[in-house]
Amino acid sequence: MGTVTQEISSAAERHAGRLRPARKQPSLKKKWPLPHVALLLGLWLAIFVGSLSTPALLDDADATHAQAAQAMLQSGDWVTLHVNGMRYLEKAPLPYWIVAASLWVFQAQNPAHGAWAAFAIHLPLALTVLALAWLGYVWSRRAFGSTAALYTGIFVLTSAGVFLFTRIFIPDAGLSLWLALALWGLLRAFEARSVDPAGVDSQSSRFAYMMWASLALAVLSKGLVAIVFFFGAAALYLLLTGDWRNVRQLRPVSGVLLFLVIAAPWHVLAGLRNSGGAEGHGFFWFYFVNEHVLRFLGQRIPRDFNKLPAYLYWLLHGVWLFPWSFLAPAAALFAWRGQHEFLAEFRRKSSRDLLGAIGKFGRRTILLLLIFSGLVLVFFSFSTNQEYYTFPVYLPLLMLLAAALAAMQQSPQEYRRALSLSYGALAVFSLAVAGALGVGLWNSRHMAFVSDIGGLLAHRGIGNYTLSMSHLFDLTGPSFAALRLPAGLAAVALAAGPIAALVMHLRRKQLGVVITLALTSATFLIAAHIALVRFAPMLSSRDFAMAIQRMEDNGSIGKDSEVMIYGDQAFGSSIPFYLGRHVELVDGRSTSMLFGSTFADAPPIFLTKEQLLAAWSHGPRKILFVPLEQRDAVDHLLGSRQLIVAEKSGKALLTDRPLTASAQGQPTR
Repeated sequence: MGTVTQEISSAAERHAGRLRPARKQPSLKKKWPLPHVALLLGLWLAIFVGSLSTPALLDDADATHAQAAQAMLQSGDWVTLHVNGMRYLEKAPLPYWIVAASLWVFQAQNPAHGAWAAFAIHLPLALTVLALAWLGYVWSRRAFGSTAALYTGIFVLTSAGVFLFTRIFIPDAGLSLWLALALWGLLRAFEARSVDPAGVDSQSSRFAYMMWASLALAVLSKGLVAIVFFFGAAALYLLLTGDWRNVRQLRPVSGVLLFLVIAAPWHVLAGLRNSGGAEGHGFFWFYFVNEHVLRFLGQRIPRDFNKLPAYLYWLLHGVWLFPWSFLAPAAALFAWRGQHEFLAEFRRKSSRDLLGAIGKFGRRTILLLLIFSGLVLVFFSFSTNQEYYTFPVYLPLLMLLAAALAAMQQSPQEYRRALSLSYGALAVFSLAVAGALGVGLWNSRHMAFVSDIGGLLAHRGIGNYTLSMSHLFDLTGPSFAALRLPAGLAAVALAAGPIAALVMHLRRKQLGVVITLALTSATFLIAAHIALVRFAPMLSSRDFAMAIQRMEDNGSIGKDSEVMIYGDQAFGSSIPFYLGRHVELVDGRSTSMLFGSTFADAPPIFLTKEQLLAAWSHGPRKILFVPLEQRDAVDHLLGSRQLIVAEKSGKALLTDRPLTASAQGQPTR
């Protein structure tokens, strides 16, 4: 009997040991494991670096923001942003400073004669993603251990949303990095006091000042919303943990001064240099009131922003965090079972069992990330929003998923069923998507490949093309034929990868599961990039800019020809970027051009439809770019007086008189 009791006791101790590993934090003096570095760097190179040069800059936000960086180099004005010669006061400057520096380094200031433009503009975004993965790895390693750290890095590099929303030049990835660094500094400043009271002044101060500096850079990346998110999360965190009593560890006086030294000068200079706009309003009203308060309330001028339906807003996060979002139900079960041990830490009670391995810093990391993520998600559920506005929560949520997965793998029997259901659901979903792609491939098997996919789409206008994946609903059989390669890659990856991962899970090869899914996602994202390149003719107008440049170079048109865009400049924003000069806008005094046009020194680039009609065929040659959305309007306006010199994806380049003899025989596609 005694022997049986001892065996049961020993088994219980072994089981408890699996659930309660030592609390010892990983040593920061140890080097990063070389296999971890190789895997993460390999994923980054394959997914993000491999996609830097293609496609060309896309119309709308991508090329519009690129123009702002380009203008800094051309004008030497690093305070006031300009787009197509017009003041562009709605954005903070840091992303544009960085990209302007990248353009200068790669000598891509004149993109019409170089192949480095897209590379130089998107390289900072790729480096930002690498920095997010690095920060997630370092933070998770200290908080949750090496396994969770590796998972965090993998999750960041292979999540669909991180990839999708760094295909265009927007500031949200940079905002996410600086906010995450500020949160990291907050936690480390307090940790220094508890870990090493003797050296608290130097170490705690270092992290406190890093926090303030990072917050200032976040403000310079996307405005005052960074302050709302950081201080809202920090205040609630300090209240719940009781650390508000030690707030002096954050160096509030000298830290605020450091923050102001970094963040204030640009705001002051921008205000002084940009006064006298519409109704006497200048930068301060437009930037602080219109772009922050009125934008949140949905009253921004102009009212050109959407608000996603509530169900889409919440459900799409499953897409942005794909494939790792399928772990959320199992992670939620883990959190529910461990809530008592988690809360015990903050009730000054002893903790045990499920969360015993995490330790104080890990628990506080969980609390802060939950608060921050909840605040950001709730904030944008009330505000006007775009799909990528919640990018700052991607890293926190992926860190929490990685920590939960690593912890569940330490007690495989208890969570085996939950993880099996998660991996099984992912496999079923992936097989369904692979099947749909397979049907498309089969139906288009006899159709000829056509490079101009835009001319074959249905143009149903799902979501008014404001959703990131709206054009997928326009696919037809002939247009799908242009996507055979990426569709085939994606179908094979989705059909094989999740099934293989499920088999590995059943065989208890947990690291193999994550690596298999990472490679599956990487293949899928590479296929998505190839598809984006195939869509480029309709999403970018670079080819039209190059056509204008060629005609000028060979004398087909004069260099004094007036280049115009019909409608808002966002319809063809890549044209002024790739031409490296301003273009006129017909009936385009709207959206991002509206407020800048009210300043007295605004260049005369706006024409009415009546002015275009009166000037057509008179004076210098007119070259008019017409987007698909405006073809009917222009046909009605100009009738037979238009000559098409280039056409692609429903877009056209028109002129008001025949080309010179040297242009004869030039292709018009």
